[in-house]
Amino acid sequence: MLIIHEVMGRDSGFLTAETARKYREGLKSTKFVTGSSAFSGTRASRDIHAVWIPEIGMNIQAEGERLKKVMDENGCVNVFLSEGAGVHEIIAEMERDGKAPPRDAFGHVRLADINPGAYFSKRLADLIGAEKTLVQKSGYFARAAASNDFDRKLIRECAEKGVESAIAHVSGLMGQDEDMEGTPIRAIEFERVKGGKPFNKEADWFKEMLKEIGQA
Repeated sequence: MLIIHEVMGRDSGFLTAETARKYREGLKSTKFVTGSSAFSGTRASRDIHAVWIPEIGMNIQAEGERLKKVMDENGCVNVFLSEGAGVHEIIAEMERDGKAPPRDAFGHVRLADINPGAYFSKRLADLIGAEKTLVQKSGYFARAAASNDFDRKLIRECAEKGVESAIAHVSGLMGQDEDMEGTPIRAIEFERVKGGKPFNKEADWFKEMLKEIGQA
C-alpha cells in the first residue's frame, strides 16, 4: 500500500514539514502491539517514510530505490507531499513531450490540472511495487476537523487583538508577527503580507527528522 498525504498549497514546504513533525511526535507516544509489521500496525509501518517539499530537489528514481526497501520491510510506504513539490520536474517532463503546462491568469502553473499527488503516486507505485495507492488531500480534513485547544486559543487571541486594533483604527492582518521578538499577535501591515516564502530546509529539527526516516 502506498499512501500519499498531499498538503495543499503552492508553497507549502513549511506546512508539510511541520505537519510531518507533529504527526511523528504523536506517533512516538503511541503504543503498538508486537507482531507482523504488515498486518499489526507497528510504529515503523505507521511512520512517515518520505517528506517531499519544493525546497528540496527530488530524484524520483533514487527515492524509488530507497522506498522499495521500506515497502519490502513494512508492506506500506507513507509519503508527506507538498502540493508544490516536484512541479519543476513535472513541467520539464511535459515540455520534453511537447505539452504546454496549463497556467492561470497570473502565469502560475495550475496545480489542480497537473495534480502532483496523482502524478507522483503513479510514478512511485511502479518503482516500489505498490499493489494499492491512496492519495489523501489534507485540505479536506483540515476544513472538516474540529478545532483543538491550540486552535481555539489562537482564534480567541486573534479575535481579541482584531477588536482592539479596529477600535484603535489600525488596519492589518491578525497573526503572529515572526519578525518581532516573541512573535506577538498583532495587526500585521498589509504591505508585508505575501506568499512564496521558502521554508528553511537547513533547520536543525528538519534535518534531524529526515535523518530519522532515512531520507537523504
